[in-house]
Amino acid sequence: MEIEALVGEEVEPPGPLTTAFSAAEPGLNPAWTGARAMPDPPNPAARKGNDGLAGSRGRLFRRRFFPEATPADWNNWNWQFRNRMGTADVLDRVLRLTEDEKSAISRHAGLLPVAVTPYYASLLDADNPQQPLRRTVIPTNDEFLRTAGEAEDPLEEERDSPVPGIVHRYPDRVLFLVTGLCSTYCRYCTRSRMVGTAKYGFSHDQWGEGLAYIRSHAEVRDVLLSGGDPLTLTDEKLAWLLAELHRIPHVEMIRIGTKAPVVMPQRITPALVAVLKKFHPLWMSLHVTHPEELTPEMGRACARLANAGIPLGSQTVLLSGINDDPATMKTMFQGLLHLRVKPYYLYQCDPIPGSSHFRTPVAKGLEIIESLRGHTTGYAVPTYVIDAPGGGGKVPLLPRHCLGRQGDDLLLKNYLGQVYRYPDHPVSGWDIH
Repeated sequence: MEIEALVGEEVEPPGPLTTAFSAAEPGLNPAWTGARAMPDPPNPAARKGNDGLAGSRGRLFRRRFFPEATPADWNNWNWQFRNRMGTADVLDRVLRLTEDEKSAISRHAGLLPVAVTPYYASLLDADNPQQPLRRTVIPTNDEFLRTAGEAEDPLEEERDSPVPGIVHRYPDRVLFLVTGLCSTYCRYCTRSRMVGTAKYGFSHDQWGEGLAYIRSHAEVRDVLLSGGDPLTLTDEKLAWLLAELHRIPHVEMIRIGTKAPVVMPQRITPALVAVLKKFHPLWMSLHVTHPEELTPEMGRACARLANAGIPLGSQTVLLSGINDDPATMKTMFQGLLHLRVKPYYLYQCDPIPGSSHFRTPVAKGLEIIESLRGHTTGYAVPTYVIDAPGGGGKVPLLPRHCLGRQGDDLLLKNYLGQVYRYPDHPVSGWDIH
């Protein structure tokens, strides 16, 4: 199969985001332009129904705001993608936007579009602009505040990009950016400089250059597909790309970074899973932010992936006022384990432009890790890292448990704050201070 037949706009028929989210042509379901919200059913019995993958909250949301959509529509990921909401007038019908939110959406232009799937919108609190999930996807004017140290490419990925779409920072692995599209855009996105815009063209030429680079570098054993969200690609395009990578003898594993199971779990279809399981060892990293995302729909999506033998890990960004609370994190990480998702990384928020209202002190992340270690299973404790600005890579951070040395003993503090001694005779050239 020729690559030209597989690479293009990722999902049809939405078209490019620059058109789909323009003021003149929002690219939304025509029913939205004139339909009024339907009132709630008059009694609980009237709310019963079987929407397959949809939970009760999703059923009510669909009936109220998409009365012409069938359960089959709601459970179709292409329908979810086509009906993403991205303009102030549409979002206001669902969320009763504040003046600050309306202003931020209206003045937004260019990079990092506003887009929310109907499924994820059904999880948002219409009356509370401070709800954690709502804050992650609905912009405010804080997004336009620039502070010292912020940069469009704070991790300097472009410096480590030998060919378009490839970031080769670590010796044995590469990041392969394969699309600029996401089904829902997080307002703190590290790659806000490039997602949802035609500025960074993802094309058959770009894919071809990336594959050629990987083939010519035998030291690359691990390829991480990201973007954008690779699961906005069709099954056929994704299968072609995975097959090409799988044929490269020195590529030992492939990873996919995605938020689709969280914001559009309808994407995890049996057909997609059948494609993915052909290319083991294949791993998947899920971007999870808050326990309110751990819905039955997400759980079913994770179960399909895990049952297909795909190891799942989570990556979470620490966000001020959203998840920077030990109890919130403990609930989420324990819930993820229940879904067979291993908490992998807790990231300090990257200093992209307009992110100061999301960033916490590093001390807050250390406090959270300390609150987890020993107080829950070690499987529920991720590694807390800063992706060092300037391209330094991931730097792990740990609370101070080694207090130093007393004679030949190390002084160790356990999770209760108690100090213990470990007999440790230092070897020449190696010491702990």
